[in-house]
Amino acid sequence: MLPLRRRSISGLPDTTRHVLAGGVVIGALALTLVALLIPVDAFGGRSPAAAATVTGDDGAGTLSTPYGPLTAQDRDFVRRVRLAGLWELPAGRQAMQRGARESVRTVGEHLVEGHTELDRRAIETGQALGLDLPNQPNEQQQGWLSELDRSQGDAYERLFVHLLRQAHGKVFALVGQIRAQTRNSMVRALATDANSTVLDHITVLEDTGLVDFEALESGSTPGAGAATGPTTPILPTK
Repeated sequence: MLPLRRRSISGLPDTTRHVLAGGVVIGALALTLVALLIPVDAFGGRSPAAAATVTGDDGAGTLSTPYGPLTAQDRDFVRRVRLAGLWELPAGRQAMQRGARESVRTVGEHLVEGHTELDRRAIETGQALGLDLPNQPNEQQQGWLSELDRSQGDAYERLFVHLLRQAHGKVFALVGQIRAQTRNSMVRALATDANSTVLDHITVLEDTGLVDFEALESGSTPGAGAATGPTTPILPTK
């Protein structure tokens, strides 16, 4: 059958063959375009970039500022930086007082030092961009602080390291994404500072030797069975 098909096509006039060839090319391009336009979710999965995007859309769209366009993702990021300091500062102060290991007290010092400056930068950025920022930890963060309050001794230190390491690991990807994508110079500068601060905190947390990487991967709290660890902070409504 194949030899007959090839002979029948070759026997067509040149104009007809060109039309058929052009139709094949156009059809292939159309199929490619359709594939690009169909959302990835339609195939039961999400791209890594889409999965890493966490944006609290405040419904205001993209705003024009003297520092460049300000997107919903930019505003969400500034609020998240502020939220991080609202629970990590008290957690750091507590670790400086209650940590039996010197390495845990060192983490506390880095948290206090890093988030004191980063919190100042977040407030400065928020004021320059006209943003309303949270002034207390959200419900989830208050829950983590309560867990730490109830823990004692070695269990306290391990829980402290786990909660902070998991939270920093999650936000690290978001910081990189904002730094790469934002067109707002104020937000970009804040993301640059946040990147250095988060990396420093991840490093000193891992230096304690208490990070349970299996628990981080599974999303569980060490020694707590199915209890789940922190996720990227949920923004309060106000």
